[in-house]
Order: sequence, then structure tokens, then C-alpha cells
Amino acid sequence: MLLLADAAATEYVITLAREASAPENHAAAELSRLLGEISGAEFTITLPEDAGDAPRIAVGPEAAAEAGVAPQALEGLGDDGILMRVVGSNLALTGGDGAPRGTLYAVYTFLEEHLDCRWWSSKVRHIPKRVRVEIDDIDERFVPILEYRESFWYDAFDGDWAVRNKSNGNSVRTDEARGGHHTYKGFVHTFFPLVPPAEHFDAHPEWYSEIEGERKHDRAQLCLTNAELLAFTIGKVEEWLRESPEATIISVSQNDWHGACTCENCAAVDEEEGGHAGTMLRFVNAVAEAIEDEFPHVAVSTLAYQYTRKPPKLVKPRDNVIVRLCSIECNFAEPLTHDSNRTFRDDIVGWSKICDRLYIWDYTTDFRHYVQPHPNYYVLGDNIRFFVEHGVKGIFEQGAYQSYGSEMAEMRAWVLAKLLWDPYQDDHALIQEFLGGYFGRAAGHIDAHLRSVHASAKEVGKPIGCFAGQDAEFLTPDLLLESMRNLEAAAQAVVGSEELSARVAVATLPVWYVSLLRWDEVRARADETGQAWLMPDDKAAAIDAFEEIWTAKEMTLLAEWGERNIAWLRSEVLGE
Repeated sequence: MLLLADAAATEYVITLAREASAPENHAAAELSRLLGEISGAEFTITLPEDAGDAPRIAVGPEAAAEAGVAPQALEGLGDDGILMRVVGSNLALTGGDGAPRGTLYAVYTFLEEHLDCRWWSSKVRHIPKRVRVEIDDIDERFVPILEYRESFWYDAFDGDWAVRNKSNGNSVRTDEARGGHHTYKGFVHTFFPLVPPAEHFDAHPEWYSEIEGERKHDRAQLCLTNAELLAFTIGKVEEWLRESPEATIISVSQNDWHGACTCENCAAVDEEEGGHAGTMLRFVNAVAEAIEDEFPHVAVSTLAYQYTRKPPKLVKPRDNVIVRLCSIECNFAEPLTHDSNRTFRDDIVGWSKICDRLYIWDYTTDFRHYVQPHPNYYVLGDNIRFFVEHGVKGIFEQGAYQSYGSEMAEMRAWVLAKLLWDPYQDDHALIQEFLGGYFGRAAGHIDAHLRSVHASAKEVGKPIGCFAGQDAEFLTPDLLLESMRNLEAAAQAVVGSEELSARVAVATLPVWYVSLLRWDEVRARADETGQAWLMPDDKAAAIDAFEEIWTAKEMTLLAEWGERNIAWLRSEVLGE
């Protein structure tokens, strides 16, 4: 056991190599500051050669070596793997040599797992206070299964939250000091950005889809068997990558609609391959082969999405090709192992047999109604484990990415980040941990509300997609009234705490939102059954109360598209 601090004093120093990288410097600074906040002691950062006989917390591979960690202990850690090891009276926290993020992740994992620090959201954290800071002997090494981990929720883009919770996807705002991230050039749906119809259709209609015997660009794709188009696309991809040397992945992927080419050549390939994924993958493979000499560090990413979701019979992705399989058609009320998701299950099995870098684009919110209850809470862990057990290397968990205030947004972002780092954690325990840390005394009542929503979805037994309406069958008036009671109890449990009351108020919005849109029905059910009505008595007062919470939370959108904001809701409810 090491005594790191006692009574606001410490014998320890933090050691950092003279030529330490920016992430290692940031990791040491974070460790010093947070240990000081926990203990009240000052943890000085110094060079290993200047530490003298003082016991040390060594940050980074060179400092770890000086503290007694053998170099071979760091082999195989990759970019993100970590080592936490007590050597005598010293503690080493490090990633692999030259790794951009490993040392940062080692420091934050130590602070989480051994000192109970938590970063629930970009604005809410838990840093304990301790008179004595003691740790047991540690010898832990961990390499994450997933190379790409993105919890794509609005609050999760914050760079500090992302690095502390080990989210390394394209959209997080992590600078060099925070370890950077995987960087896409052209994130998705790049066919027309690469080959804009406004610039090329008139001169080259043959580059675009033939549909019912006519070349089209409206709601169409590209003609993937056209050799001249392939050469142009290769040149454009090379141009994009020269413009963006930071990119590690480039997307060559279909537009966000159907409209595949049905010309004679494309149709022949599709027939041979058993579907449209064949023409897509042959085209993408050709691009990947053409660029690999100049850009050996770059992978070419494409989609298995909607009409390309079924794996091809013959062609296989090249080693420098990433296929992102999309779950958009699935039933998110049940795990992907459920029979309602059988076709997707069959597709992931097929892709896993032929693809070395299989990624997933998963959907974790209701895009039609961000603020509506969406009962996928208890399938998130099962699904991530299902993905990794089928060889998936990267997961993009798309949530409500445009606004604060979406239903249980902070909980989903945090739980997903934890599971992407280590899928074999207990996801139900993670949910309980988050509720306790974020909602305090209201946690049990929030939990009761979530369980009621989940139970209603199970009882109805109908598939729930990611575009459910406010009239979804599981959103019964009785459920909404029950949830009102649970959420009112949550509010009463935190009276006196302005911060906790504000969080409970945001958690209440999903039930209020559906009840506002279905006011007459829900109110009539309350009167009919004698159940308490726990919203303001009239619509105008209720929408005013909703808007007050909306404004305080800095919310901007209620759905992914259009003008679904507070003005839209007011118009829908009051006809204004």
C-alpha cells in the first residue's frame, strides 16, 4: 500500500521526462491539480533525474522506465492502451511509447478506479475530498477492444469530457494536448461532395445513376462501374487528403437516400454479388488500392447502409478499407440478439466473416423527438457486447447531437463511453451509478420512471425505431401519469438544492413534452381514473414552464430536422 498524501502533505513528486509530449505534459498537470484538489497537498512536477530519493508518480513511458518499469511491459499497448503499476514505493501511469492518448487514459483511469473521480457531464463532476490518500498495490494493464469509440451526443463533444471518458472519435474537441482523435475527411455521404452534380452532370451524365433507363442525379447515386468516374474520384480523394494531412480516414460513401445505379454493368455486378454492396465495395476497394502508397496511414471508409447493408457474395474489403454497418432499421426496444432484429444480426455475421475493420453506426435516440422517452436504456450494453463479439473495431453511437436537453442525454453519453472503453462492464450498474452521481437523492425516483417506460415498451411488445412518434403505443396515458408521479417525487427529494432541482426539471421534460402534444387525451385519462395531474392546469402555463426549463438548459432543438424548437412546440400545443 502506498500513502500518497496525509493531512494536506505529501512526500511524492510527479515525474515527467524532459522531452515529454504535449499529452504527457497535460496528463501530469491534470494529475497534479486533481490530486491537490482531493488531498489539499501540493504535488510538484519534476524531471526524473531531479526527483532524488523522493517516491514518485511517474507519468509517461520515459518516466515510467526511470521508476522501474521494464520497456517490454509497454509493448502492444497501441495508441490507447494503459499501464498502471506500483514498483516499490513508486507508481507508474503510462501508455505505450509514442502513443497519443495512452498516458492520458492511464491517469484518468487511475483517478476514476482508485480515487473515485467521475466526470458525469461537461458541467457535472465528482472529485472526492480525502484526508489520507492511500492506494493498494496496482499492476493493471488494459488495451481497449475498440480502436474507434464515439459517444456522439452534444455534451460529449467537449474535449475535457471526451478525453476523461476516453472517447476518441472524429467529432470530439480534443486538441493535441488532449491526445487528438481519429479524424475523418468527409465524415459520411460523400458521393456528391466528391462529384458534385452541379459541376459534372451536364458534361458527364454517365457518371450518375441510371434509373428506369434515364441518367439522374436527383435522389440518385453514382455509376460505380464507370472507369472514368473511378479515375476522377481517385484524383479527388487524393486532393482532399493532400489538403487535410491530419486525416486518418476518408469517407467514400453513398448519399443519404436510395437511388442506386441500375445500368447494365452495375446490374451485372449486383447480380453476381447478390446485392448493391458488391458494386459499392469494388469501387471503394479500387480507390483504396490507388491511394495506399501515398497515404499508407489512411483508411477508406464506406457504408453498409440501407440498400448496401447485405454483405456481398464474392468481393472482400481490402485491409485499408473500413465498412460501417448501420443499424437504422432495427428495433431499439430489444437487444440486437432479439428475433425482431434477425436480419441485422444476419448481416453483421456476414460482414464479420469478410471484413477486418468493421465499424458500426448505431442509433441511440429518437430523431423525430429528441426529448421524448426512448426506452433503449437497458439494451445499450447488450448491443455493444454483441458488436465486439462479432469482430467490430469501431463504434459510432449517434445520439441527439445538436442540442442540450434531450432525453437522459448525459446518462446515455456517459454510459456509452464507459461501455465503448470496456464493453464487459455491468451496464445496469453503470446506469445506477450515474443516476446516483448526477441526481443525488432523486436517483431512485428517476430510476423508477425509467423502469416504468421500459416496462411499458416490453408489455406492448411492438418494435421501436429511431423515428418513433409521440403516439407510439408504449406511451400510454397511464404511463405518462405514473411517470409524472415518479418525477414529482424526484423533484420533492431534492428541494433545497438548486443544481439537483434543475437536473430533475430537465429529466421531467420528456413526459411533459408528450403530455403537451397529447394534452386532451392524457388529461381526460387523469380525470377518468382519479390520477393526480402534476403539470400546470392549463396548456399556456404548462408551455411557459417548459420554456423556462428549455431556456435555462440552453436547449435549441427538439428533433434532428426542421424548425422543431420551442416556437414549434408552442404552435403545436396552443395553435399560436
